[in-house]
Amino acid sequence: MSLIVGIIVGAIAGILAQKIMKGDAPYGIIGDIVLGVIGGAVGSYLLDLLGLSLGVSGIVGSLIVSVIGAVVFIYVLRILF
Repeated sequence: MSLIVGIIVGAIAGILAQKIMKGDAPYGIIGDIVLGVIGGAVGSYLLDLLGLSLGVSGIVGSLIVSVIGAVVFIYVLRILF
């Protein structure tokens, strides 16, 4: 995946994760991108750890995994802080 597509997917994933978790702290577009990229890493790790596969590849698969990971990441941050 190219860098530009990764940034766009990260931004969309970060925005969607905030909407799902009903976040009240606006991170801005940079924060959403960072959240989405971290979410992609967390989501990939968790799905590999659990031995799960979505059966969807490409941009759609990356977006789904990133949103799942970003939601988990937000949840853990809320528990810790």
